[in-house]
Amino acid sequence: MPWRAPRPSARALGTAAALLPLGLVGAHLGPAATWLPGVRLPLFPRLAGTGAPHHVALTFDDGPDPVATPRFLDALDGLGVRATFFVLGEHAVRHPALVAETARRGHEIAVHGWRHDRPWHPALAREREGVARTARAVHDLTGRSPRWYRPPYGILTSPRWLAARRAGLRPVLWSAWGKDWRADATPRSVHTLVTAQLRGGGTILLHDSDRQSAPGCWRAALDALPGIVGDCREAGLVVGPLGEHGIG
Repeated sequence: MPWRAPRPSARALGTAAALLPLGLVGAHLGPAATWLPGVRLPLFPRLAGTGAPHHVALTFDDGPDPVATPRFLDALDGLGVRATFFVLGEHAVRHPALVAETARRGHEIAVHGWRHDRPWHPALAREREGVARTARAVHDLTGRSPRWYRPPYGILTSPRWLAARRAGLRPVLWSAWGKDWRADATPRSVHTLVTAQLRGGGTILLHDSDRQSAPGCWRAALDALPGIVGDCREAGLVVGPLGEHGIG
């Protein structure tokens, strides 16, 4: 089965607009404009994950994955780095021991939604239940209530924003990513893209799973990690989870 690139297209946005009344489209998809770096970074810095200037937040999406996630945990241990893992609820409950182990090793567990759904149709009840259900699962598996929410595809619609607020979660996107979900991603391309975008106070997005992306692409992110962390440290930046990032 072919993989689907985890990013919205102009055609998909146009289809959503055609299916919904104009006013409803605006109310539903208006906040999704924050997916665009040119909107998010200057106008919504906290949503972009902008924190303390001496710190860089390292985050991972789409796990847990029983093959890939343990490799990331071992690599992070070797680097002496802790990160924030945004998990999908349906996979978290399938791999409870892996979620618990991730937390035991000192990493934050955050909410990425129950499934990696596309958000074109307004569905407040579905979004609210999925976010709350995942938050409950994280608490049950780790003994800690999650603090952060990142919507699938980084598309923060109104229903998703309301669902996060109801669950007591703060939405956080990113300021630098390596496009490690692409079939042509390499350790070098991931490293180059992240470091080109990254500044002190930034938040890095990588993936510890390939369920929503090209098969095996997580290896590019894994092999890029030492160089990314090394560059941050050479610049005098501390790499850690969102909870230590100074965004509240």
